[in-house]
Amino acid sequence: MMQLTEISGLAGYVNEDWQSTVADAVAARWGIAPGVARWWRSSASHVFVVPGVPEPEAERYLRFVPERYAAYGRFETVAALMDRLHAGGLALAPPVRSSAGRLTETVATPLGTVRAMCLAEAPGEEVEPTELTEAQARAWGALLARTHESARDLSDGLGRPLDGIAEAARLYADDAGLAAAVGKIAARLAGLPRDPASYGVVHGDFELDNLAWEGNTPTAFDFDEAALSWYAADIAHAVRDLTDEGRPDPARAGLLGAFLAGYREVRTLPGVDADTLLLFAGANAARSLVELHPVLDRLDEGRPDDLDTLRADLVEHRDEQRRIVLAAAG
Repeated sequence: MMQLTEISGLAGYVNEDWQSTVADAVAARWGIAPGVARWWRSSASHVFVVPGVPEPEAERYLRFVPERYAAYGRFETVAALMDRLHAGGLALAPPVRSSAGRLTETVATPLGTVRAMCLAEAPGEEVEPTELTEAQARAWGALLARTHESARDLSDGLGRPLDGIAEAARLYADDAGLAAAVGKIAARLAGLPRDPASYGVVHGDFELDNLAWEGNTPTAFDFDEAALSWYAADIAHAVRDLTDEGRPDPARAGLLGAFLAGYREVRTLPGVDADTLLLFAGANAARSLVELHPVLDRLDEGRPDDLDTLRADLVEHRDEQRRIVLAAAG
């Protein structure tokens, strides 16, 4: 995630109608007129929605990140992965090539140099966890399995973020319990196989809020966290809304069972049980703590008071991730 001062800084370039000269500079590379793009959200990247493009009822999304963030260097890799997966028939919202025919563009803007991509709209509507049916959960699991199958030979340029979770022990060294728990999880991961059946290209954030639905048919989007990892880790992250801090939620056992059944209809993944899901939930949480540290470390820099709610949410999220790490370590 970008630092809060970065997000607040962009806000200074956004007017009361959610237009921005920064977005206009990016939009021009896709032939989009000034003033059309509207700020939608900022987190790992800045996102602007482009309504009425390419037709009145459609939308596109501009995503861009300043060059000082790691995601800047990954945009081309992510866009190329999405482009190849879409060409192979996977149900995802594809990147749209710029007027120059490129998947990404490097643009000088009033905010500084950014790297950008444009994405097509995913058809359908978002489904909340409380609205999810078992039929949809099965389709969700099946789509994740198809993503894993389709991407297995497309690993060029992708990192291995779970290899770096031991860094959390150093970053949070003043929290002895957390440091010890991270060490235990990292040691357990080090002993796991990385064969093609269990390890490969993962989406990284296959939660419900990164899917759009037409009935029981999902379309995926937001591949920003694509990486090389264990498929079970991708499943553990995807089903977070069906668990209670890493442990299966009895109230949603039917949905979790349907998800796993849908996955196994497409590809085999043995040994995914409650203990496995908790282990990888802990690993994912440790990764999140590593990524959160630079944001939290400078949480009050510049005191962007308009982001007090987001600041509080991040602290709450950090505390939740800590609890998951401790539970997974046992």
